[in-house]
Amino acid sequence: MKIRILAGAVALVSSVVLSGCGYLPGAGADRSTVTVWLMKGSASEDFVDRFKKSYEAEHPSVELEFIIQEWGGIGPKVLKAIEGDDAPDVIEVGNTQVAQYAESGELRDLTLESMRDLGGEDWLPGLAEPGKVNGGQYGIPWYAANRVVIYNKDLFAQAGITELPRTREEWVDISEKLDTAGRQGIYLAGQNWYVLAGFIWDEGGELADDSGGDWQGALDSPAALRGMDFYKTLQALGSGPRDADEQSPPETDVFAGGKVAQIISVPGSAALIEQRNPGLKGKLGYFPIPGKSANKPGAVFTGGSDLIVPEAADHRGEGIDVVKALAGEKWQTELARAMSYVPNKPVLAHVVEGQEGTSAMAEGAAEGRATPNSPHWPAVEADNPIKPYMTAVLEGGDPAVEAKKASDRITSKLITG
Repeated sequence: MKIRILAGAVALVSSVVLSGCGYLPGAGADRSTVTVWLMKGSASEDFVDRFKKSYEAEHPSVELEFIIQEWGGIGPKVLKAIEGDDAPDVIEVGNTQVAQYAESGELRDLTLESMRDLGGEDWLPGLAEPGKVNGGQYGIPWYAANRVVIYNKDLFAQAGITELPRTREEWVDISEKLDTAGRQGIYLAGQNWYVLAGFIWDEGGELADDSGGDWQGALDSPAALRGMDFYKTLQALGSGPRDADEQSPPETDVFAGGKVAQIISVPGSAALIEQRNPGLKGKLGYFPIPGKSANKPGAVFTGGSDLIVPEAADHRGEGIDVVKALAGEKWQTELARAMSYVPNKPVLAHVVEGQEGTSAMAEGAAEGRATPNSPHWPAVEADNPIKPYMTAVLEGGDPAVEAKKASDRITSKLITG
């Protein structure tokens, strides 16, 4: 699953093939063309070119062919490809999409490689967990991105705030102080369910529970209700709409007006804010979403990508070797620095030191999670019952009653798809 705003903040890459296909003249009949599908916006053309040149120099028998795909409609396209006779050798997919592809039985189980070659026990949980299906590791974590708090340094200074909050309690206190004199302490749309998910996880709750493969909505658990209660408290410290998500209107446009002290978004949103209001350039700061205690940041939804290898790929072994390179330390470092991403292991977070927004994102990523690992979860998001539930509670509805209704709808979707 992608965080939608991220695509606007990273360099776009061409939608055409980035390298030629076929054999190179004089390369010999045993030279293999390994086809890799990457998603538009995930890696710059410069990164892809450098990886291709380096990899082919180290593997003379391999030529890499990169094909860039659009996110729109990618699900059916990937399913058709992995079930066909001409499957790519490597495919980049959203981290929460792995389960639906693995359900087809057409993916290579990469558990051995993850343990033996890639140090899979150290991956970010928000990337690794959705890549694991029925005990097998089918998705290899590639990169992560998650939300942080973006704040207006001038408004913080005017309010006399000199230390950033490390706990929820401190966060609410400073947001209350900022929510005065025509300012909004925080702009939080009423249906930002990704943010709600983090608050629910902090309380020990879940969006849905898995009981031996039988998924059930869990918004009505006491823990999940506590998460919604905190969301309601925070949302009231600004003028975000109760009946819309963060794109209606775009929260970056609202923040660019200069009267909002904080939003919760990915660091890449800063570029959109500064484009809208150049006067805010150099005046934006970042901190991880605070947790219940100062010992660790709050839980966040982890967006990003995993790499999969179709079982029917013509060059499956070579494809696995490409995955190992892309997911290994050298190219993780290169990708994180080039694209301001979080690397796939917390131990690599130091490679983005000096990038204030990315560093805050990496700190939060250690507490990252993903949506329920059911192949039918996309059906939940397609007709999302969490959003109207949030609106109902924010407008005064009984939280327990509204949560039960939403949980029942989630259960139904997870059963029928």
